[in-house]
Amino acid sequence: MNPRKNITMEKEGGENSFNTKDFHQSLVAWGRDNFRPFPWRLTKNPYFILVSEVMLHRTRALQVVPVYESFIQQYSNISLLSLATRDELRKTLYSLGLRWRIDSIYAMALELKTRFNEQVPREKLDLLSLPGVSSYIASAVRCFTWNFPEALIDTNTVRITGRLFGLEVKDSSRRNSVFKRSIESLIDFSQPRDYNYALLDLADRICTKRQIPDCLNCPVSAHCKYGSKVKDK
Repeated sequence: MNPRKNITMEKEGGENSFNTKDFHQSLVAWGRDNFRPFPWRLTKNPYFILVSEVMLHRTRALQVVPVYESFIQQYSNISLLSLATRDELRKTLYSLGLRWRIDSIYAMALELKTRFNEQVPREKLDLLSLPGVSSYIASAVRCFTWNFPEALIDTNTVRITGRLFGLEVKDSSRRNSVFKRSIESLIDFSQPRDYNYALLDLADRICTKRQIPDCLNCPVSAHCKYGSKVKDK
């Protein structure tokens, strides 16, 4: 666990003391009031959460909802999923696109049955060994199922972090070590699940990819380099 209440970010212009305790409190409080109640967020079933994260890859959440609900009704556990054929899965998942995803879920079900006794593994390396499971998916499953303090690194969290610390965001920033360390430094170790949900909801509702986000209604604008500039205009 990281006991520090403040972190110091190194940037081209020097150093900036960042009060992570206040940042966490403001973000999580806002997140609880603005929580998006997607069905996979209302469960701690690791199988349901794993399936949802694979479906959400490069796909809008609202598009996933009906497919996810139909899927878990039809394949309510790993045993049932392992009996499905590729054609059966294709009929259920075709509307989401990304044909590789169907093959990955099919192969993943067989791996979970044969290697993990029809259980979703908790260890990150085990999760990463499953077909179709990226580092982001493995981290999301561990955080949202078991409340592990995992950093979620994708275009949304990179965008927020870049604005918070005044870092230039590029297409390659997800693979940049500075962004990785910055996102990891912001993890709320006391309530990682609530924190990560709030971070994702902030990216969707406030800190969007629009050129000018809704900084005036942002709960953490007081901590944000970008937000401070907007308010000063």
